[in-house]
Amino acid sequence: MEDIFVARLMSTNLHTVTADTLVEDAAQLMLENNISSVIVVDEDNHLDGILTTTDFVRIVAKSQPKAQTTVERYMTTDVITADAQDPITDVAESMTKHGFHHMPVVDDDEGVIGMITTSDLASYLSQAGQLTTK
Repeated sequence: MEDIFVARLMSTNLHTVTADTLVEDAAQLMLENNISSVIVVDEDNHLDGILTTTDFVRIVAKSQPKAQTTVERYMTTDVITADAQDPITDVAESMTKHGFHHMPVVDDDEGVIGMITTSDLASYLSQAGQLTTK
């Protein structure tokens, strides 16, 4: 596998906030731009941190008082899924096209049987690269 450097794949259309940005405003920015993180910078555009969707999970889990809102209110119901026998390139293309980081794997008889994630894809690419360089 050919070495491909970060500069060739990285996104340069960045969405940034400052440390004093309200979390609600950061969440709105993420939703409007269909992104899963914002970079936190200082006034000189130097990195202060990053705020991700995982951080928002922690925010909700630790919020006081606890909201009594059910998952049904916010869940996605028109879920795009994969089949266990789908080619990984097709799944990666679909995930990229839709901006997904997770895709449930379903079977007609057994229902949900797994989950494929961008981390799974990255791990696969990493191992495939190691195999071709040996």
